[in-house]
Amino acid sequence: MAWRHAFRLRPVPSAEVRAITLAAIDGRCTNCEAPLPEPRPNFCPECGQEANIKPPTVAEFAQQFSGTYFAPKGAMWQTLKLLLARPGELTAQYLNGRRRQYVLPLRLFVLTTLLMLLVIRIASSLQMSVLDDAAVLQALPERPGAVVLELGVGRAGMAEGRFYCEGLPPWLCTRIQAKLDMPTRELLLQVERVQDRLARNAGLVMLVLLPAFAAVLALLFRYRGLSYTEHLVFALHLHAFWFLVVAVVVLLPALAVPALVLIPAYAGLAFRRVYGGRAWGLVWRGALLSAVHLVLVMAIVAITALVALLI
Repeated sequence: MAWRHAFRLRPVPSAEVRAITLAAIDGRCTNCEAPLPEPRPNFCPECGQEANIKPPTVAEFAQQFSGTYFAPKGAMWQTLKLLLARPGELTAQYLNGRRRQYVLPLRLFVLTTLLMLLVIRIASSLQMSVLDDAAVLQALPERPGAVVLELGVGRAGMAEGRFYCEGLPPWLCTRIQAKLDMPTRELLLQVERVQDRLARNAGLVMLVLLPAFAAVLALLFRYRGLSYTEHLVFALHLHAFWFLVVAVVVLLPALAVPALVLIPAYAGLAFRRVYGGRAWGLVWRGALLSAVHLVLVMAIVAITALVALLI
């Protein structure tokens, strides 16, 4: 029948695919079409590509990834070594044109963001899994006694079983009260859903905050004559380090206090290596940058949490 013959038909290869196929048959390199000597070498003497092309295997993909990023002298280890041991040096190397041996800034930022979010999700799942324990459920009060929602310009919550709302419009207080007026277990599950939404949107939030962070850097350090994108590189590297610290603190909460000292100290050393200048100038610029960034982070996180709670 006609439909049987139709299913036997194969798509006609494009001109590019036919050219590559003919090149392989004629003994030419499929990449640069240079003639290959006989016996055929393993690699093209002109461009260096493999002479015997075949479909890649899963093992080859894994080998390419691990060889590029996680080999002893791979880009990932070289990048992490410089990022952790010498604050600001990774940015300085990039701005000086030494880039091939390191993971690119945006890729490093994405990888550290994903790692941080994964750790947060795992920790959150382990904390909320106690709600499946019958003994824990029996120990929970029927209604929550104390709940606090800090929303930047205002706050709301429950205190001794009574709802309060300060600094927020009445319609918003009414919506929040309706969300909090539920049994304790359901409220904890609601909190878990809010945390999950925050974790899912954290990467997007940081992608919004990073351009603002780089813009403030460009204003504060305009005397260095760097372009906006060069400031953005510094912002990407600095946040990559911060995200690694956050991931470690989530796994080991006992390190929270040392992290509070490490984060500004690392930033100060990175500022000094990349931007230079007098110590006092770096201090007041770093303090102003931190204040602006903290206000933006708190505002966006509060808005995101509020939207996640009310939707």
